[in-house]
Amino acid sequence: MANGTTYGINFPFRDSFTGNFLDLSDTKDEEIRSNLIHLLLTRKGTRYFLPDFGTRLYEYIFEPLDGPTFSDVEAEIRQSVEKYIPGIKITSIKIVDASMDEENLGTVVTDGKKEFRVTGISEKEHTAKVKIDYLITDGAFESSDFIIINI
Repeated sequence: MANGTTYGINFPFRDSFTGNFLDLSDTKDEEIRSNLIHLLLTRKGTRYFLPDFGTRLYEYIFEPLDGPTFSDVEAEIRQSVEKYIPGIKITSIKIVDASMDEENLGTVVTDGKKEFRVTGISEKEHTAKVKIDYLITDGAFESSDFIIINI
């Protein structure tokens, strides 16, 4: 924590290792990333006083993995982000069939963190991988980041 300043609760929720109940975001960039994930994974109609908050991404789970579905998913993401997170600008959204992606090879170590993957999972699942690149246009400086979700 920089000078004890926190910006909000990280999403998805995790236990805190510093004595708080939940893991808190230490920077504005972490908070914006958490807000974006929260927006994308919230179903429209589930927030009481904001029934339009969220996306309809869960409705595309069993849809065909083709161009019209991918363009609908992209439009849904862009509309929701434009309305509820004005501090970021989406630079690109890339949607691919997960089975067309590279094969998962088991345990992968990235930046000292172990990520466990199931081998051959791309043959078993019929999901789409959505990569969203965005710019945080907050103040005088810009920073870029991305998130990947599977639907």
